[in-house]
Amino acid sequence: MTASRPLMFAALGGIATLFLPLLPGTGSAGAVEASADRRIRLAMLQPPRSGLSPLSDDAFKLSRWSTAETLIRLDAAGDPQPFLATGWQRIDPRSWRFVIRQGVLFHDGTPLMAAQVVNALTTATRAAPKPRILDGVTMTVQADGDDAVIVRTEKDDPLLPNRLSSPQLAILAARAYRSDGRVNPIQAGTGPFVLREINGVTSARLDRFDGYWGEKARIAGIDADYVSDGTARAASLRTGVADVVEAVPVSQAALVDPALVHEVPMPRTNTLYLNTKRGPMADPALRAAARDAIARAPIVRTVYEGRADIARGLLGPALPWAEGLRKPVANPTPAGKPDGAAITLATFTDRAELPEVAVLVEQQLIRAGFKVRQEVRQYAHIEADALAGRFDVFILSRATVLDSGDPVAYMFSDFSCIGSFNIAQLCDPQVDQALTRAAAAPAGPERRQAIIDAEAAILATGAAIPMLHERVIQGETAHVFGAERDPRERALITERTVLRPAAR
Repeated sequence: MTASRPLMFAALGGIATLFLPLLPGTGSAGAVEASADRRIRLAMLQPPRSGLSPLSDDAFKLSRWSTAETLIRLDAAGDPQPFLATGWQRIDPRSWRFVIRQGVLFHDGTPLMAAQVVNALTTATRAAPKPRILDGVTMTVQADGDDAVIVRTEKDDPLLPNRLSSPQLAILAARAYRSDGRVNPIQAGTGPFVLREINGVTSARLDRFDGYWGEKARIAGIDADYVSDGTARAASLRTGVADVVEAVPVSQAALVDPALVHEVPMPRTNTLYLNTKRGPMADPALRAAARDAIARAPIVRTVYEGRADIARGLLGPALPWAEGLRKPVANPTPAGKPDGAAITLATFTDRAELPEVAVLVEQQLIRAGFKVRQEVRQYAHIEADALAGRFDVFILSRATVLDSGDPVAYMFSDFSCIGSFNIAQLCDPQVDQALTRAAAAPAGPERRQAIIDAEAAILATGAAIPMLHERVIQGETAHVFGAERDPRERALITERTVLRPAAR
C-alpha cells in the first residue's frame, strides 16, 4: 500500500496501563469526554496469519487491541497478576485452582463461567499445532463449580500461572469455537473493545464495549490497518494519517520528529538459525565456521544505526539478570573450512531491517568461504518452508519472552526435540536435559541460573548465532496519551488511552 492512501486503522488493545498522565490544559474528566467519540487509527506491522485465531501468533493482535483477555496478566517484572482469574492456589505440585472473576460478560452478552474457561483452555491443548506456550506441557482443565477451575499438568510446572497469561490462551465465548477446529474471535472476547469486523489481511474494526467489567474505554474504538511497508508506516506517522504506528523502521526513525518516536529495549533477538539436520550446516564444524564469520558490530552500526544492542547470548538487556549470570560458551568444535559449500540464506521482508541484515551476513559468509544464495519473501509465504528445514540459514527476529514472561517456553519451542518452532531442526539430548531442568526449577535465582545454563547448551551446538537485541521503536502522534510501550508486545491501546481534544 502507498502512504497516500487513507489508512483504516484499528487500535491495539492490551493490558490496562497503570497510570494515565493528565493532558496539558485539561482535567482528566475533560480528556475522557473529548476522547469519548474519537477513534484511534493504527498502522500495524503484519497482517493476520491465521484469520486472527487466538491459537496462533495472531493472538497478540487481539491482546494489543484489548479485545481478548486471559486468566492471568503479567506486571512489568514478569510476575503474574489477577485478570479474569481473581486468585489462584497451588493444590499440589501438579494441580492449581483458579477462581473466576464474577460479573464478566463476553461481547456476545453471555456470562463468563468456569465452563467457558474449560472449553477455551481444552481447545488450546488439542490444537494442531498447539500454542507455543504449551510446548512440552500436557494439561487438563476441569470446572470446580461455576466460579473456579482446576488445572492439572502431567509434570510439576511452577510457571503455570505465567503460562496462562499468554495471549494464545485467551478465554473466548463458546460461540467462537467451531466444530472444525477454527476459532472466530468476532464479538467473542471480554475486553474493553469488541471486535466487529475482520477484513482479511487488510484491516479490522473494533468498538468500545460498554458492558466491560472494568474501567470503560475512553475512546470510541479502534481502526487498524495492516501496513507491512515500513516506509508507508513512517509516512503515516509524519502526516498524521495514523495515530499510533507499530515498529517504525530504524531507517525511517531519523525522518520523524523525535518527539513522536519512543524507543524501548525489548526481549527480541535477531538470530541466525542454522539447519542442524540436513545440508552443509548439519556439519558442526561448518556451523562453527559460520559463527566465527559473523561480525555483529557492523550490522548494529549500519543497518540499525546504533539503535540495537550487540548480542552476547540469546537473552538481551531487557532481561538484565542474564548478563550477570552468563559465562563464555566453550567452543566444542573447531571451525572447519567451508571450501565453497553452497548454502541458502533466507529471511523475510515484514521487518524492514532483515533484508539489509541478510546482505551483510551474506557478505560475511562469502568472505569465510561459503557460496551463498539468498531467498527473501513475506513471512506468511516463507514460514512453512523455514519450519520444514528447507533453508540452511534463516535470519529471524524472535521475541524471547513473548508468551509467559519467562524464556524457557521460547527455548523449548525453538530448540528442543519436540519444539513446534524448531527452525534449526535441533534435537540434542544435552539441550533437552538443560531445558527440562530449567522448566522444573522454581521461580527465582535457581530458575534464572538454569535458564542461562540452557542458553549455554544451545549456543554450544552452533544451531543459533545471536547477532543483536532489538529495540522497539513506536510512533505516537502528539495527541495520543496513554498508549502502552510494551517490551513484550502484548499491549498497545488500552481502556485508558485517550486523544487530546485538539487532535483533529
